[in-house]
Amino acid sequence: MKAATLRSFLAVHTWMGLLAGMALFIAFYAGAISVFTHELNDWPRQPPAAASPQAPAQAAQALMDATLKQHPQAAESFYLLLPGEHGPQARLYWYQGSVARQFQLGPYGELRELPQRVGFVDFLYDLHFTAGLPRTFGTYLFGVVCILYGLALVSGVVIYAPVLLKDLFALRLGKNIKRLWQDAHNAIGLLSLPFHVIFAWSGAVLCLGVLLLAPFQYLVFDGKLMQLLEPDFELAAHVAASGTRAPPLTVAELLARVRIASPGLVPDSLAYHDAGDANARVEVYGKIAQRHLNTLGGVALEAATGKLLKVVEPRNMPPGMASLRGLQALHYGNFGHAPVKWLYFVLGLAGAFLFYSGNLLWVEARRKRRQPAQPLRTHVMARLTLGVCLGCIAGVSALFVAARVLLPGQERHVYYAVFLAALLWALWRPTARGAYELLLLCAATTLLVPLAGLYGAPGLVAPWRHGTILLVDLIALLLAWGYWRMARASLRRARDGDQNSVWALPRA
Repeated sequence: MKAATLRSFLAVHTWMGLLAGMALFIAFYAGAISVFTHELNDWPRQPPAAASPQAPAQAAQALMDATLKQHPQAAESFYLLLPGEHGPQARLYWYQGSVARQFQLGPYGELRELPQRVGFVDFLYDLHFTAGLPRTFGTYLFGVVCILYGLALVSGVVIYAPVLLKDLFALRLGKNIKRLWQDAHNAIGLLSLPFHVIFAWSGAVLCLGVLLLAPFQYLVFDGKLMQLLEPDFELAAHVAASGTRAPPLTVAELLARVRIASPGLVPDSLAYHDAGDANARVEVYGKIAQRHLNTLGGVALEAATGKLLKVVEPRNMPPGMASLRGLQALHYGNFGHAPVKWLYFVLGLAGAFLFYSGNLLWVEARRKRRQPAQPLRTHVMARLTLGVCLGCIAGVSALFVAARVLLPGQERHVYYAVFLAALLWALWRPTARGAYELLLLCAATTLLVPLAGLYGAPGLVAPWRHGTILLVDLIALLLAWGYWRMARASLRRARDGDQNSVWALPRA
């Protein structure tokens, strides 16, 4: 390859990585944790439970009846989440215009409206694909970021393909720290390349899918594309309300009919359309343990009569639905059970390191080796990288602590406070000193996570009887130790390393 061509690919790789790197660090770090979304429902402090515990179907029925009594307009279209994977309590939400309204029963059976995306798990999930920005703007921004991410992947492969076999497993230890970081960056990037290709592709489609379809909708299909795709993406065709009142079957009766229609389906949610009308429809969704990439299944019924309309299982899904659900399963690791989740967790943390190290390598490559004073741009990039990346780490650890100590709905404020404080600290402090202090902050906040696990427990052993809490605590201890070691290494580098660097402390 010509030197000029190689330089062009290197420029693309560098600038696409820099533009997308800090946002992708947040996406990967939060995404690695959100792989265990359902398991983490047991981590936050729970509000007072209802006075009389009910079976999931009865709890969902009570919530639906209370909501429709106070908000009859919700009957047009609403979603009912059963207790289980979506949380220990039933939840109902419906859209009033573009605003989602979410409800739950209180401890005495009273109807409570919850803020949008209120919970610890919901916020962690949002953080993964919005970086904490407003939801609509953040989602579209991350779609663009994923496209830049794909360009960085392609250009990186072109650059390092000629030395792939020679340097793939090279990890040259020694005094040349830049070469060590470069080796680690290249090895992680190439070994996890299939994972990153899946993420870049699926992230762009899931975030920008509607926008990507727009040119075909108006230029090719004369505005009828969505009508053609509707059978592939909807369980049952929507029918207009008849205007005749007909009470729907109870949730328990509908679930009983679902078990007959699809014996392997484990229901977790119900979607109602025109509840209380003779033409009302209900779609029951859940998981089916079949040997397919996607495990989502669904059963469509007439809500008033229970008549079976359609059964969709992974083995008989239409091509469009199978493609979309398969892409979602690949993106979130919703297949292969625990081994795949742990693989995604490790690869997610490795991906976060990839973007962090990429920015630091850019800083190191542009330092002036013959003078202590370094260019302003390298200081700015180094401090932004430290503030955003380490602020995210400290903020997520603080989020875990807040979720355990505070009531639901207050955790996100703690994350934003810690993240913004870390970012401002990184911009204000000398670069080397800020790196050391923020790594110590990451170690300290992560070390608080196991201590928060003790909150509300009657003894010192009781909290670890639950597997989720035990795993969270063990991983937090391991990560806290890693951040502490990194802090020590950064201080040693600042004191004893090359003085002509943004990472050096002035010697007396």
